[in-house]
Amino acid sequence: MSDLSTEIETSASSLSDSAEELEELLEDRVRPKNENYFNQTIPQYNAQEFLEHFRISRHVANSIAEEFQNSDYYKRHAGCYGKLSALNQTYIFLWFVGHQTASFRDVADRFSITISSLFRVIQRVSYFLSNLSPQIIKWPTLEEKNEIESHFRQNGFPGVLGVIDGTHIKIDKPSDDPDSYINRKGFYSIQVPLLCDHQLKIRDVFIGYPGSVHDSRVFRSSPLCQSLLEKCHDLYILGDSGYPLLPNLLTPFKDRGQLTRAQSNYNVKLSKNRYLIEHCIGLLKQKFRQLFHVKLRSIISIAHLIRACCILHNMALMDDFHYEENDNQIERVFPILNMDENDPDEEPEDRNGIHIRNRVVNILRQ
Repeated sequence: MSDLSTEIETSASSLSDSAEELEELLEDRVRPKNENYFNQTIPQYNAQEFLEHFRISRHVANSIAEEFQNSDYYKRHAGCYGKLSALNQTYIFLWFVGHQTASFRDVADRFSITISSLFRVIQRVSYFLSNLSPQIIKWPTLEEKNEIESHFRQNGFPGVLGVIDGTHIKIDKPSDDPDSYINRKGFYSIQVPLLCDHQLKIRDVFIGYPGSVHDSRVFRSSPLCQSLLEKCHDLYILGDSGYPLLPNLLTPFKDRGQLTRAQSNYNVKLSKNRYLIEHCIGLLKQKFRQLFHVKLRSIISIAHLIRACCILHNMALMDDFHYEENDNQIERVFPILNMDENDPDEEPEDRNGIHIRNRVVNILRQ
């Protein structure tokens, strides 16, 4: 904890110094402050209004604030933030991650704080939430595995524990090795592979690889790949053509015009079950719209903020959040059934994976 706290303070201090320099340039005039927002405006929001502003329910927000207040992330620095309660810091963070177009200045003015204070709040709450990951983003228990498998079986694809895909989180140009972060669509990004279950609960997330790295390589470097057999046993997860075919990771047949009817049927059923990961990623980005373009500078801070949003997603799954199917900003990750025949990143398929996929093809045709 001490090493992590030092890292937080070093990063936060760097951000604060830059922010304070910026503030000196911007504070030539007295800026209007929203003095009563905490005490008068927020308490007047009904349940739906609160959800629209803070992206999670009031009950979940209050629960997070209470846990934050009891953590070292808040206690160690309570003296520096005597005017900002744990609840108010939680509100500030939720507003920031929930609004894509809000500038740092807009958020600071809304909550009557300085930009440097805003950066420190973002850092502190990000790290607090991110480090809840072992309790919140967990592999399913045996009972949960049975429930998940039953859902996919009823949807025409038995033996499945979850679906996986990646999304690119847009970032500003990094200071170190920027070219490695340029993805195939030409913008700077960080790769975030996610695995979810039938209820859109995130069961695994791996954050930090630059945008130029291929999905397959990112996955093979992940802890999930190293422990997949141990976690799945005789079950498997579903992925698209960007992932390697493995005994516990089933991918589509590459359609080059020679698929059998049974293979095409397998592809269709796999595709129909993979819609869940698109829905999960779409819901995650609609709730926490900073994920369309994270404007922090430190890659470490960005990674913690992304993981914090994944934590919030799982904690707030029962909220009545309206999901917009036609949000133009959400990338479409489904279906992807073809890979360029000359793709240099394509790798040979695993023999055991081929055997298991062929067995599943025969099961699905019955």
